[in-house]
Amino acid sequence: MITDQWTVDIQSGRRFAFGENWARYIAALSEKRIQQATESLKKMLEGRKLDGLTFLDVGSGSGLFSLAARRLGARVTSFDYDPGSVACTTELKRRYYADDPCWSVLSGSVLDRPFLGSLGKFDVVYSWGVLHHTGAMWSALDNIAPLVSDEGRLFVALYNDQGSATQRWRLVKRAYCAAPHWLKWAVLAPAFLRLWGPTVLRDTLRGDPLRSWKAYSRNDPRGMDPWRDVVDWVGGLPFEVARPEQVLAFYRERGFELLRMTTCGGGLGCNQFVLQRKPREAC
Repeated sequence: MITDQWTVDIQSGRRFAFGENWARYIAALSEKRIQQATESLKKMLEGRKLDGLTFLDVGSGSGLFSLAARRLGARVTSFDYDPGSVACTTELKRRYYADDPCWSVLSGSVLDRPFLGSLGKFDVVYSWGVLHHTGAMWSALDNIAPLVSDEGRLFVALYNDQGSATQRWRLVKRAYCAAPHWLKWAVLAPAFLRLWGPTVLRDTLRGDPLRSWKAYSRNDPRGMDPWRDVVDWVGGLPFEVARPEQVLAFYRERGFELLRMTTCGGGLGCNQFVLQRKPREAC
């Protein structure tokens, strides 16, 4: 059922095939990038190791951060709606933790409450750059709240609301997903120039046109690839956004307090939130 609906959405241009992009990414995944991802996860969780803790990766994508959590000692459950992403996560598990009973990879939707209810509760629920691609972001944010155990942590990253710029990017994304495969470059090329053109021009004037591009590849804290990130951004449908204060108010109403927040300064990108479920008050 999930695969059937996903296929319909792809063919109608309503959804981007994230898994295809991730498959190209993990084909060139290096140990350095795995280490970068592991350190970035550890940093956002305040330097904690995850030994013995349960970790739910909601929308696991490439599987990189499920792998990072496992390396930090967590017992990991990963799931994704995109069959290609499920395949990528399964492949990383095969490479690094084959037959490991402490890492499970599932196919499922964050909008499917019965499915979520079958998973149980987790010490850490993680969803980076995923829920704004569901087509029902606020429902997805609501659905994952009950999965966090008492005093457990919720780590989410969501696209920032840029106002009118958000509307323009939504049009670009729709054009990209609706275009036939052979014509997608006609949308991707000008978008790439918009995203990277000013930076490359500045670096060219400094004598090194690829300075920032190479630095991104070497030093991105999450271990991402600049070209794959561009394709992910341009194609990423469904596409929703939120202001930081909206997310904070939403989760305060559901019994969470903010531990850490990193914003993109009002521009393009994701705002990150690490929240903790407040302990229940004694009667």
